[in-house]
Amino acid sequence: MAIDKIVPGTTRIGWIGTGVMGSSMCGHLIDKGFSATVYNRTKSKAQGLVDQGAKWADTPKAVAEASDVVFSIVGFPTDVRNVILGDDGALAGSQPGTILVDMTTSEPTLAVEIAEAAAKKKVHSVDAPVSGGDVGAREARLSIMIGGDKEVVEALDPCWQAMGKTIVRQGGPGAGQHTKMVNQTLIATGMIGVCEALLYGYKAGLDLNVVMQSVASGAAGSWSLSNLAPRIIDNNFDPGFFVEHFIKDMGIALAESKRMDLSMPGLALAHQLYMSLKACGHGRAGTQALELALAQMSGIDWKNR
Repeated sequence: MAIDKIVPGTTRIGWIGTGVMGSSMCGHLIDKGFSATVYNRTKSKAQGLVDQGAKWADTPKAVAEASDVVFSIVGFPTDVRNVILGDDGALAGSQPGTILVDMTTSEPTLAVEIAEAAAKKKVHSVDAPVSGGDVGAREARLSIMIGGDKEVVEALDPCWQAMGKTIVRQGGPGAGQHTKMVNQTLIATGMIGVCEALLYGYKAGLDLNVVMQSVASGAAGSWSLSNLAPRIIDNNFDPGFFVEHFIKDMGIALAESKRMDLSMPGLALAHQLYMSLKACGHGRAGTQALELALAQMSGIDWKNR
């Protein structure tokens, strides 16, 4: 099936999920000249995009009915299933040739299921989870990991360029989600190191901001160290990415690793530590809040240090 050229001002964009990241990502597409129709479970969270010129739709199905390309970025795989495959989901409102792009971090098997269901209606489906958090979404420099038909992925390039900096097609349906699991595994175990290192520096009586001048640009450097350690030092635990969503991601990766007969003890440890953090009431905090749980284990009141 031929893919229509995607052109700002001509191609109609739909967007489902206007949370911390989705609102910025959709906003960039509007800034590039795309007309947008949006839906969010809580309507007030889409108001900024409506003020920017987007049209509101009452259901994901209505979004698809008014769109040529429909993007979604929601919370959990159950949400993805509802907004895409549900009775009022985007697939139900899609015409042949419509492109569905799910940017939620979700299950690889669900991405394959959506692609198969879409193909039966002659609808294209792409899984394209992202990394970069709230800052990357706001500054349009996300890493976008893509699974789907090569021709469809290439046709979407004007949209990718509006939202991201690193754009890589990893393979067919589900490949983007598998790549995101690699990404989340790296982050999960790395965050333990960041948080423990800051605890060590604090207990040793060092000035953590001065310590950062030495370690952030050396062999120990990482995105988490450069971007999240300063937030930890400043007691800023606002979410760039929610703890409860990170727990979901690690759970998916652990389930996939079990299916593939892989032992991943480091990821399992990180999962348990984040579960304890959520149990302490920090499920809606940012992932850097892991510091609070690790500090508590050593009897340190991090916020009042």
